[in-house]
Amino acid sequence: MTSKRSKEARIEPTFDVPQGNKSGGFRVTSADRSVASGKKPAMKKPAAKSSARRKSKKKPTRRNRGGGFGRFIGKSIYWSLVLGIWLGIGVAGLVGYYAVKLPQSASWNVPERPPNARIVSLDGELIANRGLTGGAAMRLNEMSPYIPMAVIAIEDRRYKYHFGFDPIGFTRAMVRNLSAGRLVQGGSTLTQQLAKNLFLEPERTLERKAQELILAVWLETKYSKDEILELYLNRVYFGSGAYGVDAASRRYFSKSARDVNLAEAAILAGLLKAPSKLSPARNPELAKERSKIVLSAMLRDDFITKDQASAAKNMKPGKAKHYWSGSEHYVADFVMKRLPALIGELREDVVVDTTINFSLQREAGEVIEATLAKEGTKRKVSQGALISMTPNGAIRAMVGGREYADSQYNRVTESKRQPGSAFKPIVYLAALEAGRTPSSVRQDAPVKIGNWTPVNYDRKYRGPVSLDIALSKSLNTIAAQMVMEVGPKNVVQTAHRLGVRSKLNANASIALGTSEVTLLELASAYAPFANGGRLAEPYIIRQIKDLDGNILYSRKTYEDPLVVRARELGMINAMLSNVIRKGTGKAASLGDREAAGKTGTTQNSRDALFVGYTANLITGIWYGNDDNSATKKVTGGSLPAQSWKTFMNAAHKDIPLASLPGFYEQTIASIPTVKARSRTATGTANQPATPSLQNREQRQRQVNAEPRRRSLSDIDGVPRPPSNVGQQQQQQRPRTILDLLFGGRG
Repeated sequence: MTSKRSKEARIEPTFDVPQGNKSGGFRVTSADRSVASGKKPAMKKPAAKSSARRKSKKKPTRRNRGGGFGRFIGKSIYWSLVLGIWLGIGVAGLVGYYAVKLPQSASWNVPERPPNARIVSLDGELIANRGLTGGAAMRLNEMSPYIPMAVIAIEDRRYKYHFGFDPIGFTRAMVRNLSAGRLVQGGSTLTQQLAKNLFLEPERTLERKAQELILAVWLETKYSKDEILELYLNRVYFGSGAYGVDAASRRYFSKSARDVNLAEAAILAGLLKAPSKLSPARNPELAKERSKIVLSAMLRDDFITKDQASAAKNMKPGKAKHYWSGSEHYVADFVMKRLPALIGELREDVVVDTTINFSLQREAGEVIEATLAKEGTKRKVSQGALISMTPNGAIRAMVGGREYADSQYNRVTESKRQPGSAFKPIVYLAALEAGRTPSSVRQDAPVKIGNWTPVNYDRKYRGPVSLDIALSKSLNTIAAQMVMEVGPKNVVQTAHRLGVRSKLNANASIALGTSEVTLLELASAYAPFANGGRLAEPYIIRQIKDLDGNILYSRKTYEDPLVVRARELGMINAMLSNVIRKGTGKAASLGDREAAGKTGTTQNSRDALFVGYTANLITGIWYGNDDNSATKKVTGGSLPAQSWKTFMNAAHKDIPLASLPGFYEQTIASIPTVKARSRTATGTANQPATPSLQNREQRQRQVNAEPRRRSLSDIDGVPRPPSNVGQQQQQQRPRTILDLLFGGRG
């Protein structure tokens, strides 16, 4: 039994488990026994493992190093996501906070575009657009396709794909701005820019940016992409007062937005970054460099080809005017000043039909510019103005100055100047109405009226002359006598009756045109001479319509009051015709065409004028300097008369000849030699006899009838004054102030 037991394996004791229980449990193994001798049990394998650990700490393996970098990337992604989520929550909360401060979305509406006035000529040709925008709105399919391409390429290349906000573009812009250390690129989409322009103030605040984003998303839900782009292109500011692509195209290129080429579209798109700084009106070279960047962006996005981009980049930049160029803009400004009186405040887009003949308008501008370009420097004259109208007052052309781009001051309507001798027809009309005739004779001799002594331009005196000759030669002494004979107040009343609205001084010097008037007033005062004697109020607007064709205003036609009688009309036309035929206005002769007019020159040739007319047109021209400095002997009979002839010949091309209204039989007075006085049978000195009455039919003869010679005493209906009229006589009663004012002879 002993031997049998010795052969069996030794059974180790267990804790709290019966000896015979062979089931599993917590047992003490041989490795767990304590050894009395102090020897440690052999642990070869764990020792090897510990050694490996020590080695791994000293020099990590390649596999362990890769695992650490992966864990870093993973953690970075994780925390970025966490940060992004919290940032999104914060942005959403911030946007929500500022959204509450906006009005209810149900009340949101795109504000109406500021109204535009489309001003057109007689034949419907566009003269100009006027309004806060400076141009008319255009449909997207009406404008040049290069314009939206260029704008999208440079401003918002993912415009077709985002929903009002472009996170990719925004992130890219922020990275570039941080790298540069300054703001070099904006992150706003076209929709955000439109929202800002339509609804918000231009403030750089967090609140405005949040509201801009909200409104941009609303616009994307409300309108299509094409509608948003169309709104943007018609509202955005392009500099120099031009809002919208059509206004900018006309401003910088003098053409409609539908006609803009690739190079011009690139310039327009480039302006959006900084309209004032990049304006071709200020810096054409800088505008061109910016346009090259736009063209590169268009090429990148496959809007254009390499050849197209290369050709556009090689175009030489032209310097645009600082303002709209062309004389027609004086017309546009004049029209806009008259709109409120006709239709009130401009609240909608309108079309204004004017009386302007655009071909005559261009001709008028060219005449003024060409004359000043040729004669301005050597004659020391820098400015000119022209007004032309029909006998009933319809303005056909208006040039307010040499170049609108340089000066927007309208010298036709705003500048009051002395008309000089161009005012004399009004003086002579008053004299004719008081009983004088063109054949009435007065002495061209020194005249003293109070402390004033008028002198003729050439400082010569001609002795006895008829009023006809006196007016044609523009003799100042005779005009002064006429004023004193009829009274200065009567002359003022005559001028106002003819349409002059300016205040006139009722004194003797009014004979020489010393009271200031506008060129428009002066020309309109001549209109009754051309239309048969009726008042002609100048006008330029025929009709105003809205875009649907509804008539908002239409000028009524009515018969104007008669302001010049037939007798005086025939006389004044005969006298003013002689000014051109044989007087100071010879340079204005139109050959076989019957014309009349009067020159005017002020002291030291500061102002030079010619106002003349045919049966078809009345035209007035002025040359001078804005600072009122003297010209170099520019008279009404020189540059103004020459320019008048050039313009009127062009205006009357292919127009049939027509006679001026009124009839007068011209007579020539024979000036007798001076003889000693003799006594008549009654013992009194010879006195002028009362002229016999002429037959009324004889007065109706044509102006070109053969004049007949009559004796001096048979011409005038009133006694002739002595040659020294106006001088102090030793044996006469001294004149009183009343005598001087009312023409008394003392």
